[in-house]
Amino acid sequence: MQSVIETVTSSFETLFAGFIAVFPALLAAFLVLVIGWAISALVGGVVARLINLLWIEKLIERLRIKDAFGHMGLKLNFGGLIGWLVKWFLIVVFFIAASDILGLTQITEFLNEVVVYIPNVVIAVVVLLLGVIIGAFAGEVVEKAVKASGVHSGELVGGVAKWAIVVFAFMAALVQLGIAADMIKTLFTGFVGMLALAGGLAFGLGGREHAESVLASLKHDLTKRK
Repeated sequence: MQSVIETVTSSFETLFAGFIAVFPALLAAFLVLVIGWAISALVGGVVARLINLLWIEKLIERLRIKDAFGHMGLKLNFGGLIGWLVKWFLIVVFFIAASDILGLTQITEFLNEVVVYIPNVVIAVVVLLLGVIIGAFAGEVVEKAVKASGVHSGELVGGVAKWAIVVFAFMAALVQLGIAADMIKTLFTGFVGMLALAGGLAFGLGGREHAESVLASLKHDLTKRK
């Protein structure tokens, strides 16, 4: 009986000694996570407010970027988006520090890969934003130019131009993220063909009456000369 008690006692002592040995690392990792989370949230909020104070949000409204995203059913808050990215970037960095303290090598390596991947996400977001801006601008320019030429399908052609650029930007963002790059290239080729067909039909159907009037005027001039 005494040997059993000694065995159990020895097991508890070993377990307690192991816990005491690991406890400082656990406590340090926990404190790093808690403090890191608080710092990340604070810095993310400061960055979001700073962007709003720099009139970037108002510039985006003037460029009608929010309207362009609104037409796609998305609500854009640029300051909030950048603040969110900064916050989670810092959180991942503090997670790396905590896992390194605990000696969790595999988790540390994985999180390092996440940190390396984050710039690709930022670039993809910028590409998409630029695509929406340029698409909205190009759509308006094309629509006005087509209407000025007397063709009645200005809105259709402008819409095709706008969404073509947005889709191109979306595909470029996916390629930047490394998501199904081969499939995106195939879709891109098919989309270009579809776009050429749609543009031809839009110009053909919308400009038919205008072409007929031009040909009739030309025929009338030739008849007069004879």
